[in-house]
Amino acid sequence: MKLTVVGSGYVGLVTGVCFAEVGHDVICVDTDASKIAMLRDNVPPIYEPGLDELLKRNAGHERLQFTTKLSEALTGSSAVFIAVGTPEGEDGSSDLRYVKAVATEIGKLVDGPLLVVVKSTVPVGTCDMVAATIDAELLKRFPAGSHGSANVKPWVRVASNPEFLKEGTAIEDFMKPDRIVTGVTDHESAAIFHEMYAPFIQDDPSRLQVMELRSSEMTKYAANAMLATRISFMNELSRLCELVGSNIDDVRRGIGSDPRIGKKFLYAGPGYGGSCFPKDVEALLSTARQNDCELTVLKAVSHTNKLQKMHVARKIHSHFGGDLKGRKIAIWGLAFKPGTDDVREAPALTILSALVNWGAEVVAHDPVASKTFGRAWVQAGMKESQISYVDEAYEALDGADALVLLTEWPEYKRPSWSRIRGLLRTPVVFDLRNQYPFKSLAEAGFHYECVGRPDSQSNSRNAGAK
Repeated sequence: MKLTVVGSGYVGLVTGVCFAEVGHDVICVDTDASKIAMLRDNVPPIYEPGLDELLKRNAGHERLQFTTKLSEALTGSSAVFIAVGTPEGEDGSSDLRYVKAVATEIGKLVDGPLLVVVKSTVPVGTCDMVAATIDAELLKRFPAGSHGSANVKPWVRVASNPEFLKEGTAIEDFMKPDRIVTGVTDHESAAIFHEMYAPFIQDDPSRLQVMELRSSEMTKYAANAMLATRISFMNELSRLCELVGSNIDDVRRGIGSDPRIGKKFLYAGPGYGGSCFPKDVEALLSTARQNDCELTVLKAVSHTNKLQKMHVARKIHSHFGGDLKGRKIAIWGLAFKPGTDDVREAPALTILSALVNWGAEVVAHDPVASKTFGRAWVQAGMKESQISYVDEAYEALDGADALVLLTEWPEYKRPSWSRIRGLLRTPVVFDLRNQYPFKSLAEAGFHYECVGRPDSQSNSRNAGAK
């Protein structure tokens, strides 16, 4: 099949290269000429493991092309995916201007049967808006009662196909999906989806789930809201564990072994971030407000996430007696999770802002996200000079008063503690991902604090390390 993907960001590019990998002919469209130029040179504009290899291979086999002109891409396409951004508005709602702009252009250009697939994360009812927008443009071209007008509108069908890609494992998620959710209005659209996704579901066709449009749109938001809820619940519980003497890791193992609960997304930490959870939670809350429906649980999820970021920042502040002036803090990890350079809503943005506002000197390392963090830092209104970045992880520790682990990249998992002890001015470690064995660090003379494991603090005090 020939497929068009509009939007060459994270979702659109992964979608395009993966469809090309299984033999479809794909044209990716983007209005950003510089991005298209990069892609034509086989340079992905985002970091995602395995993406560069798939890009080069499929472009080389001419299954994957890039253009700035939608008119070139639509000719002969069976389906066009709308995968443009839906940024969060000031009130938390999704900004649909880019989705509507693509729908308008499709309506101006379409000249044959076409399935329009909304891949962007959008509020319930967006597919109806897309269909109405396309219909309005078609009516301008083929007024009611004009020759051929009766045969034009059935050409275009609109469907929903939300993405469930995890940054860092997006290629594997697309190639080996646990489910593919689609929302359609007719059997013909469902048949096209079965044909498009056949290579991905050969072993289990039931993974392609066909439902109504609005149910499909809601499923995306509901999934991310549920995962965000699990994270915020564990983070909230971790704060109580610190006060009453429980260990959140033991609690996680205890409840995670219950098959009704499961083990995933039960890890306490500095709060969730990224392009999906924060934005989707706020968008769902916005939809609820518009429909006069109060989602009290989801409100608490969002509030708890904000509290957690400041809670872990205050751990550092409190250890130094509420005075960080003249203190050098080494940061390991800036991305919101390992395997990506995405720093959108990353806990590091909130935590590092607090540290520098409290007077700390911050030196940071991240394997891939330093540049994207630097841009986001300035966009957030902070000064570029407030943070320095290093190319090697241990370099950040030289003369620092504390090491703070913010992202659990593999290269940070088993460091040389003797080397760290020799580089730090004071042997202090804040493990905000609960990665390290606190007892052995305390015995080695470190002051060690983590999240929801109170013994770490008592052991550190007993070791006399401050």
